[in-house]
Amino acid sequence: MFTNIGLRAVLKVQASVLRESSAALCCAASVKPWTNRSSLLSGPKVRSGSFAVPQPVRHYARAAKKKKTGPESQLNDLPPTMLKMDYAAVPLAQTTDDLVKRLLSLELASHKEKLQLKQEQLIAKVQRDESDRSSEEVQVAILTARIRNYQEHLQKHHKDKANKRRMLMAIDRRKKILKHLRLIRYDAFEKVCEQLGITYTFPPEYYRRATRRWMAKKEFCIKVFKAVQKQKAEQRLKIKQSSGSTDTESAKTNAAEI
Repeated sequence: MFTNIGLRAVLKVQASVLRESSAALCCAASVKPWTNRSSLLSGPKVRSGSFAVPQPVRHYARAAKKKKTGPESQLNDLPPTMLKMDYAAVPLAQTTDDLVKRLLSLELASHKEKLQLKQEQLIAKVQRDESDRSSEEVQVAILTARIRNYQEHLQKHHKDKANKRRMLMAIDRRKKILKHLRLIRYDAFEKVCEQLGITYTFPPEYYRRATRRWMAKKEFCIKVFKAVQKQKAEQRLKIKQSSGSTDTESAKTNAAEI
């Protein structure tokens, strides 16, 4: 008997739960998609068929972006109809068909081939004779072509740290060569700077980044240096006084003996 009563109570509870869930589903299905569902929870009801009109968005005209104009490339002065370096001395290449000439010209050449031709032009300006390939003037011309190529590359790819490091190393190497050339052959140094368009600036005698730690360390070092100099001066003065007293004593003894 008690078991039947318990089963009836459980069945009544489950039936009430099912009625509530079905009623909630019917209410959700009766809501139309264009009505404001937030008003069903709180606030005044929205009429059927009405919908919220969004405010118009204003699109203002934007100023056109200015294109960044970088420095002119050193390869711009090479004419596209010029033959490549490997075919410039071949006489048959001058009399071939126009299509073959175009294939052998700089119009379809790679960047490496153009850079090699530009490097040869710079070497021809400063070399001592036709067979000169290892003098200091030729080394400066080769480094100048590389440095300008790195500069053009870094204008487009400013985050390329590896090529930036190579460029700085090439600049330091060229500075050392120009410094040595200026000491031994000043006329050749002036010619190289004029022909290659290099402006030589003298490096500072001493350069260090001035930080607070370095300034405090420098001030402390100056104080220590002054204290040491003061101690040395006192020691020299004592030595002088002791030597002067011994001289007077010796002079007195000599005078007493006489």
